[in-house]
Amino acid sequence: MGVWRQIEEYLFLKKKKEEDKPGSLIKYMHGINRISIFLFLLAIVVMIIRLARSC
Repeated sequence: MGVWRQIEEYLFLKKKKEEDKPGSLIKYMHGINRISIFLFLLAIVVMIIRLARSC
């Protein structure tokens, strides 16, 4: 399985096969991980904007 396909499936850009679907606890874990990734990226963007304004 390719890396890009895994990322697409993880971020719900591409649907998984029926036999690959995880249990409910794994779904919650992936949801929390997805939120933390987006918050991290948002923080990076804010830091870059603040750095650009201070120069």
